[in-house]
Amino acid sequence: MITRRATLATSAGLLALPAITPAIAPARAEEPWPSRPVRIVVPFTPAGTTDIAARILAERLTAHLGQPVVVENRPGAGGNVGSDYVVKAEPDGYTLLMCTVSSGAINYSLYGAKMPYKPDDLIDVGLMTQVPNLIFVTNALPAKTLQELVALAKSKPGQLNYGSSGAGTSLHMTGELLKAVAGIDLIHVPFRGAGPMLQEVIAGRIEVGIDNLPSVIGHIRDGRLRPLAVTTKTRSPALPNVPTTAEAGFPDVLATAWFGIQVPLKTPQPIIDRLGKEIDAIMKEPATREKVADLGGMPPGLTADGGTSPAAFKAFVRAEIAKWAEVVKRSGASAE
Repeated sequence: MITRRATLATSAGLLALPAITPAIAPARAEEPWPSRPVRIVVPFTPAGTTDIAARILAERLTAHLGQPVVVENRPGAGGNVGSDYVVKAEPDGYTLLMCTVSSGAINYSLYGAKMPYKPDDLIDVGLMTQVPNLIFVTNALPAKTLQELVALAKSKPGQLNYGSSGAGTSLHMTGELLKAVAGIDLIHVPFRGAGPMLQEVIAGRIEVGIDNLPSVIGHIRDGRLRPLAVTTKTRSPALPNVPTTAEAGFPDVLATAWFGIQVPLKTPQPIIDRLGKEIDAIMKEPATREKVADLGGMPPGLTADGGTSPAAFKAFVRAEIAKWAEVVKRSGASAE
């Protein structure tokens, strides 16, 4: 039989639960990070440079953090779709963004009021690498040098196409910068990622391609595409025989792509500090540096010892936003 005394005791116990809950909550909040798998969101398709860089980093972070670090591709709108997804994610350290020069700098000027997020919506954690862009052509095109490509484009205004991995990317901007500096008319054909674009250039359906060096270097080494110039001040050790744009006569066509980790605003500072420390350590590992260098990438180089830190990366990103705003203005490019 259920007595009145038992009922009152049960009711009293239930009423006491809210008082107990706050005492439990802090224990959960102080749960050590990470205690479950971590995601790196790549705002571009698989097989591109951003994806390659993210997977190199994910493998080493898995070892450093003691939890699986997986890559998740969320492409679209020049990197804005995946980036905005991370902006809206829980700031708990389990959703990271592999940001790029596009999503982290160029897009703010290119998309303007249409940007779904602001620089302050993300916290800069660490720079992984910087890489050159490469201007290349299909083997069927007669142009063997960048000067010859420019001459050919001038003889056929509006008849040659150049492909990139998406509107608003540093590759798109490199193409627009080349057009403005060289005074040529090339038609931009954006793709949703490097893979589809490369296949179209290899097949000869697109005459010219612009891509980050790591994405295209395998096709260059296999002879399926012809390199014309890298967009950095010095030649890449990965392709030492390929001239720079300056050597080709176009010193103002300079563009370096970069890749780093950002997290949502309000992510706890201890997590930011831990992530920044691990990324810095990973990028100083000889094996990791060798792997990145083989793809044409360079060390972060933001701190005195050649590494990276949250503060140094933040300063770097803000400088890049300002620099690319000038490039966008000069080229007249837009995301439309």
